[in-house]
Amino acid sequence: MRKSVISARGVTRNLNLGTHVVHALRGVDLTIYAKEMVGIIGPSGSGKSTLLGIIGGLDSPTDGTIEIDGIDITRMSEGQLTDIRNQKIGFVFQFFNLIPTLTALENVALPIEFAQAPRHKPFNRARELLEMLGLGDRFDHRPNELSGGQQQRVAIARALANDPPLLLADEPTGNLDTHSGETVLQALKTIRAESGTTIVLVTHDHSLASQMDRVLTLVDGKIASGLASEHADGDARRVESARAGG
Repeated sequence: MRKSVISARGVTRNLNLGTHVVHALRGVDLTIYAKEMVGIIGPSGSGKSTLLGIIGGLDSPTDGTIEIDGIDITRMSEGQLTDIRNQKIGFVFQFFNLIPTLTALENVALPIEFAQAPRHKPFNRARELLEMLGLGDRFDHRPNELSGGQQQRVAIARALANDPPLLLADEPTGNLDTHSGETVLQALKTIRAESGTTIVLVTHDHSLASQMDRVLTLVDGKIASGLASEHADGDARRVESARAGG
């Protein structure tokens, strides 16, 4: 039996905007298994980033349940969620969020230094990850001395510092040129192959989505489809067309 890393059941998220209630998610059910690479696509405002934030414990559902690596995080306190995020989840964002005054090595080592029960020596682990991602010659470079693709690979290494079983990426290539985006995608594939990490990413990039094992399409806060990767690009176009009235 395949191991479930993410299990969502009946997840809703309602946002109160003045006198209006926005139903960002409307009863999402999904299961994502160990070692999968899953893309989440859909039109703007369909709930993609909201869903990713709830999976990552950055937000709470209005209703429904979320389990991460077999642990129900739905009603955890903020302190408990902080521990789960540190132990179970790595985050990668569109704009890197590196600390500008620290070197690549120091940025990657930082989460280990803050871990309550670190499993690695911070700088040994940082060197290992940066070398795996092709940045062995950039240890002492600060973010402003790195290209966008290099900064994103440093951010990925930082997300993996504490060996999380799950990596969540929100538009990881959205701020990169085509070549840098391909480099980042290859880095993610390397991580999955070498570490067995489950990867879930939100993207507007249809070519990126088409290279995932599986693609989930969100429309109006609901999962419209979960397709094999070879169909992802065409499905995304059909969804965009339907939303535009085409």
